[in-house]
Amino acid sequence: MIETHSASVRKACKLLGTFPSVFTYNHKKKDVELVQSQLENLASCNTSWGFWKMYNRIRNLGLVVNHKKVYRIYTQMKLNMRRKYKKRLPARIKQGLAQPLHHNYTWSMDFMHDGLDNGKSFRSFNVIDDFNREILNITIDTSLTSERIVRELEKLVDWRGYPEIIRVDNGPEFIAQALEKWCSGKVILQFIQKGKPQQNGYVERFNRTFREDVLDKFTFESLKEVRIYTQAWMWMYNNERPHVEDPALSGDSLMNLTPTAFLLKYGKLHHPHKAQAEFPTTCPDLSGFQQGNYDWNTLVLFDTK
Repeated sequence: MIETHSASVRKACKLLGTFPSVFTYNHKKKDVELVQSQLENLASCNTSWGFWKMYNRIRNLGLVVNHKKVYRIYTQMKLNMRRKYKKRLPARIKQGLAQPLHHNYTWSMDFMHDGLDNGKSFRSFNVIDDFNREILNITIDTSLTSERIVRELEKLVDWRGYPEIIRVDNGPEFIAQALEKWCSGKVILQFIQKGKPQQNGYVERFNRTFREDVLDKFTFESLKEVRIYTQAWMWMYNNERPHVEDPALSGDSLMNLTPTAFLLKYGKLHHPHKAQAEFPTTCPDLSGFQQGNYDWNTLVLFDTK
């Protein structure tokens, strides 16, 4: 009609019952595939980028697309990143660091980190009895999960018995459900306040001694070597090393006695029903060191040669 009868666009559209916009419409190619390719390239090269970084980068490249459409394609490609939230901890109550009146009243637990000569890191799980500062357990391994912690505690209970309280910090292994389930109805799990390691001062003081005497003093080539030195040192610490009674070292004081001697002398004073009972003072795993198979002094002298 426009070419043959020289009619205007508006008049021709009116006669045909349509709109001028339909006549002037130019088909645009779908940009879905282009957006998908751009998102795929960005995701493969920048694994830490989220949606808005990718969207702004696409806009900067000259591709003008609505952000809702881009986000729809983004989720369809399953590129959306999972946001990690910190576990919300309940309010911790400040507890006084009092001297327990008898053994197995309060145990303290903590973790330490170190590395081998080849750069491989390992961890230690330390447990002491606050009454006499006795080392109950030091587990050395590259990975120590909450399930492993429960297994180590079961071994302790077999020869030592259950404590009344276990004091810990807010580490992920200690707030896990596995440890909470194990303690339920048997042991009170006492958490210190966040960022207050002094509230777990007994084991923190012990960690310093362990690091100075063993971890920082020697270079280890394997986990087996770390375990041998650690267990030999545990025997020496519990049975030979006196805790000097010095006001400057109040956290190290046991009236100049070793942990084992202090336990044998004062451990039953506040247990009238256990006055005649015998209780184990040596972990079964250290029986070999008790018999002299591995002597701490021998290991130190051999290492210094």
